[in-house]
Amino acid sequence: MTQQTARGDSAHRCYSRPVLFVSDLTRALDSYVDPLGFTEDWHEGDGKGTVCQVSRSDCEINPLSDRRDRPDKARLFIELTADGLRASRRELADRSVQQTATWWGYDTVQVNDPDGYEFFFPVPK
Repeated sequence: MTQQTARGDSAHRCYSRPVLFVSDLTRALDSYVDPLGFTEDWHEGDGKGTVCQVSRSDCEINPLSDRRDRPDKARLFIELTADGLRASRRELADRSVQQTATWWGYDTVQVNDPDGYEFFFPVPK
């Protein structure tokens, strides 16, 4: 790999999405789809499997109901425009989703899912 490619100057798109280990896939889906406004894109095993994908705009998440004990947690950093954050906060409030003001080097809005995953939305200046 060349130094230029390693810096992301390649013509190829880098695509990633987190896999979040959840204790109850149905509960996680209920949390992402209704309150957070995600769409269920697919669900393994015709809706009976242990992994699915939800998306909202260009943000995709793969919740996985792993039968093993997974003590690890994750934080997803989601940067929006100022207008996008205002609209998202109104939408979350309309859906009664708890939002917490926090500090992560700058003002940030935090939303947690039922498994304790943290969604951080930085507040644009």
